[in-house]
Amino acid sequence: MRPIIFAAALSMALGGCAMQQKTGAAAPAAPAAVSTAQYGDFQTDRKAILAMAGDYRVMFDFKETAAFVPGYELLKPKDSGGFEIVRVIADTGEYIALQHILVMEMDNGQTFIIKHWRQDWAWQPRTVLTYAGPGKWVLTPVNEADRAGAWSQTVYQTDDSPRYGGVGRWRYDGGDVRWTSGESWRPLARRDAVRNPPYDRYRGVNRHALTPKGWVHEQDNAKMGVREGKLTTVVHETVTNTYRRDTDFPIAKGDAYWAKTRDYWAAVRGFWDAAIAAGNGVNVTEEPENGSVTGPTLMGLADEVVSGTKTTESAIAEARTAIAAATGAHLP
Repeated sequence: MRPIIFAAALSMALGGCAMQQKTGAAAPAAPAAVSTAQYGDFQTDRKAILAMAGDYRVMFDFKETAAFVPGYELLKPKDSGGFEIVRVIADTGEYIALQHILVMEMDNGQTFIIKHWRQDWAWQPRTVLTYAGPGKWVLTPVNEADRAGAWSQTVYQTDDSPRYGGVGRWRYDGGDVRWTSGESWRPLARRDAVRNPPYDRYRGVNRHALTPKGWVHEQDNAKMGVREGKLTTVVHETVTNTYRRDTDFPIAKGDAYWAKTRDYWAAVRGFWDAAIAAGNGVNVTEEPENGSVTGPTLMGLADEVVSGTKTTESAIAEARTAIAAATGAHLP
């Protein structure tokens, strides 16, 4: 039930993360070639990433801007909103994981808590998990020049299955603190996938920028599909997701959900990591309503842990079976 409520209330377009080195070793300094006034350093960048944790009122705005194939009609701009808590769930120095959790207050007075997307950051990554087309993600090497002084950001879906990854550097010139990725593919978000559109992926650039009241996640997307045997841009889209600090919502309920399910989700992340490591990437079928076919099962098991109808241990065992079946991986 949770995925349907989530889909109806917020058709958010995010979610995939890379297998990165998760060590607590001291991080090397950025090479001199990128240590200029426009860039920060390892510790300054860490502060920028950690500044995205907190409690927020979120607005999601989507707008198609220009069509590139004859006869395509632009969709009407769409916006939605809600509340999220963003928590640091891992920090080993060179690796930081931020978990987003939706806290949704309904008109009938009920509050629904839904685990949302996750963003993982890795310093000077040797690989990044990238989307390679429908149902396929690969660990892509990052060359020395591109990784010097850079961070990868990899995004996971609500069930911790992968979504997309990219590499970029934090910059501090021009009066704003921002990280911008290179171009990368990513799977369709629910808002598009359920419409059976004439495209099957995005080619996108991400920017995260800190603001006086929080932060903003901006995306520049090309919606692409195969036409006459060639991958072709159908339409461009801009996305602006604004996170403004707010405490006027039941924050404690979101934290209570995480307290009950964090051990379960830690195990789920471990299973995905193992599947990705074993296959130098992973194949998992996409599903329009839920992102991946594993979504309903993995999200439902978490709900059962919260309700007390299933123990964490039994939920973990079932999650392992579900991920192994969906990916074909032999999991520990």
